[in-house]
Amino acid sequence: MSQIFVPTTSVDDWKRLLPKPNLHWKVGYSAMTLARAWEAAPAHRFPPEVDTILQTSDRHGWNALRLLAAIPEYQVPLPGGQRPSQTDLLALARSSDGLVVIAVEGKVDESLGPTVGEKRADASPGVEERLRFLLDTLGLSECPDGARYQLLHRTASALIVAQEFAAETAVMLVHSFSPNGKWFDDFKAFGGLFGQEAKKGQLLSLGKRHGMPLYIGWCVGDQQHRAEIAALAV
Repeated sequence: MSQIFVPTTSVDDWKRLLPKPNLHWKVGYSAMTLARAWEAAPAHRFPPEVDTILQTSDRHGWNALRLLAAIPEYQVPLPGGQRPSQTDLLALARSSDGLVVIAVEGKVDESLGPTVGEKRADASPGVEERLRFLLDTLGLSECPDGARYQLLHRTASALIVAQEFAAETAVMLVHSFSPNGKWFDDFKAFGGLFGQEAKKGQLLSLGKRHGMPLYIGWCVGDQQHRAEIAALAV
C-alpha cells in the first residue's frame, strides 16, 4: 500500500480499502459501523465515546486531545507470514505532551479472530516467527493458547507505529458496537496477561514497553450508528 493517503468525502470511501469489500462491507457489521461513527464526528474530534475513554487515562496532557488524522485500514508490516497486520483505523492525535498513536479495532459481534493455539496449529510459514516477534514487542515471555491472536498483533502494531512516528504514547482501542459486549471476556483475559484488570470504558495502562507508554481500552460504541445504517438499508 502506498504511504500517500487521500481524505474521505463519505462513509463509502472506506469500502475500497477493505481486503474483501464484498464480504466485510455489510449493514450492521463492524467496518461500516466504525466508518459511520468516525465520519459523524466533527473535524479534529473523536466520536464522543472515544473522547470519553481517552479522558480516563492518567496522562495529564490529554484534557485537550486533538485528532490530527484518522487513516482507515492502515497496514503495519510484521516479520513472518505473508501479509501485514491491517489496523481498522489508525488515529494520530496531539496532546500538550506530544503525539499519540491510537490503533482502533472495530467490532460488532465478530470475534477477535483465531486464538494463539489455533495460529500455532497453522502450518503456514512464518507463524512462529511472527508470534515470537509479537511477544517480544509486548514484553511477554509466553502466551496461553486461549489468548486472541488479533489482540496481540493489533497492540503490537500500535506500539510499532508510535515508535516510527516518535510519539509519546501508544494506544490500542477496541471500539465495540456489540449491544451486550460480546467478546469482552477475551479482551479482559488479554489485559490479565499483563497483570491488569480491564474494564469497559476505561483505559488500562500496560506500563512502558521498549520505553513507550502503552494503553489498551474497550470503548462502548453508540448504537445509533448501527440503527441508522440499518434504517437506510430498509
